[in-house]
Amino acid sequence: MSEPLRGIRVLDLSRVLTGPFCSMVLADLGAEIVKVEVPGSGDDTRSMGPPFIGKESAYFLSINRNKKSIAINLKAKEGVEIVHRLARISDVVLENFRPGVTKGLGVDYPTISAINPRVVYCSISGFGQTGPYSQRPAYDLVTQGMGGLMGITGEPGREPVKVGVAITDIAGGMYAAIAVLAALRARESTGRGCWIDISLVDSTLTWLVYVAGNYFASGRVPARMGSAHSNIVPNQTFVTADGKLLTIAVGNDRLWKNFCKALGIENLADDPRFATNPKRVENRGTLVPMLSDIMKKKTRDEWFEVLVREEVPAGPVYMMDEIFIDPQVLHRNMLREVEHPTAGRIKQIGNPIKFVGEPESAITPPPLLGEQTDEVLRGLGYSEEQVRDLKAKGVCA
Repeated sequence: MSEPLRGIRVLDLSRVLTGPFCSMVLADLGAEIVKVEVPGSGDDTRSMGPPFIGKESAYFLSINRNKKSIAINLKAKEGVEIVHRLARISDVVLENFRPGVTKGLGVDYPTISAINPRVVYCSISGFGQTGPYSQRPAYDLVTQGMGGLMGITGEPGREPVKVGVAITDIAGGMYAAIAVLAALRARESTGRGCWIDISLVDSTLTWLVYVAGNYFASGRVPARMGSAHSNIVPNQTFVTADGKLLTIAVGNDRLWKNFCKALGIENLADDPRFATNPKRVENRGTLVPMLSDIMKKKTRDEWFEVLVREEVPAGPVYMMDEIFIDPQVLHRNMLREVEHPTAGRIKQIGNPIKFVGEPESAITPPPLLGEQTDEVLRGLGYSEEQVRDLKAKGVCA
């Protein structure tokens, strides 16, 4: 059960982040991923750095474990034939080219589905396969802006900022993985595959959830609020005596009473200005400065201990050097290590999907460029002589 997708083969034509993130999710669940890369240079992220571990890009290593790499020139007729042979035996084809590029290469959905009607073909793009913007190029920064996420992120009165990672790429990759699983389930009853169209902007819009709901209800354009919450008070970060930040989320009136007890301000628990969440939201301008002054009287860790004792949701704002030594993170096996053939022992973020009672799967290191080219071609029926000939012609590496 720890590898429920064992036996599913994914032909991964994607590159950079959103497609490779999707295929890593599927790989972590047991699918076999055959990653097609450009001979000589490979996936764009192989050269994104520093930092590098030896000659390997840390970026590439972070999202390509549990995959096989084959280096194939898709601009060569013989290279396209290899992809067609792979598609014939694959369950899923994944790509994130700009719409229309796959048609020019001869690996588009109509072509692939004619070869394998059962294939689930998933396309990820910035704006989707249709619509007036479909041909526009898009990177995460663009889709964070046009998807509304940047507009609500940042401090009041200051310019919008992006989320610290390429979150819309990850959102698109997650939705792609969900869609692939749904399509594989549907195929069990229909016997047919389908074409999935995932847009990064569409995916980002869904993450607006209650912020968009507030706008629909009120007609008011939401302001940037830093770490604060539009509908809940207090729900934000506070600076403590040692200058470190602590998050506090008082999500209901019961927690408000616990919070007041933890801070020694029981007199405010029933104060009519603050006794209910709607009143606290209404009077946040009075309440938050009061709480900010109190929070500066103890260190982050001192307050954290007190708040946890009173069962108030709270947590430190970790910097990167604190996250992966946290006992809960380590207990959950969210830090993994694997031996890489050239980079040595490398660290990986663990798989967040846990199957209770099942051991976690072993992981294989991110592949070297073209590391499994020979293996995969032999599996397709190519002879050693044919493989040598294809390499001599520059079709593969």
